[in-house]
Amino acid sequence: MARVKNGAVTKARHKKVLKQAKGYFGSKHRLYKTAKEQLMHSGQYAFRDRKQKKRDFRKLWITRINAACRQNDISYSRFIEGLTKAGVEVNRKMLSEIAINDPKMFSEFVKVAKDGKAGKITKAVEIAGCEVTINGKKEAKKTEQKVAKKETSSEKEATDYTKLTVAELKEIAAKKKINVTGLKKAEIIAALEK
Repeated sequence: MARVKNGAVTKARHKKVLKQAKGYFGSKHRLYKTAKEQLMHSGQYAFRDRKQKKRDFRKLWITRINAACRQNDISYSRFIEGLTKAGVEVNRKMLSEIAINDPKMFSEFVKVAKDGKAGKITKAVEIAGCEVTINGKKEAKKTEQKVAKKETSSEKEATDYTKLTVAELKEIAAKKKINVTGLKKAEIIAALEK
């Protein structure tokens, strides 16, 4: 039987690695051993930084939103708290784009956040859509805000407590002067319905 040598296979493998290492500095793109080592490190860095990139962008968006908030006399944390209480669901990427491209619309969000934080807003309605320019493309963005609505005593009793969070249930219990410390959600609901 003829002797089989693996020179062609080895050459192909080396060629493949060197092709991937094209453009690396010095011997890292010329010599197989150093090229392979550098490719392994490069792959690890790429994997790590794909995750890191998401964190970096979130930091950038938060910094931009914070700068816009400070111009409107509110801190970032109070702004986000107000939007959450008002039930506005806009992600930080869109908020940062609005802060850059449409300061008037952002000031509307600040107003909504301040009202939400003060507890003036309780029901959702649609704001007129706004145009935001992202990378040269104009897009119409629709957002939701809440409008103040006074609840009557019969509506308060008809509230579905199961849809509320524990924090919201505790706030209602505090208003009704019911002690719910250490109770689970089901127990809090039972105490509120008495």
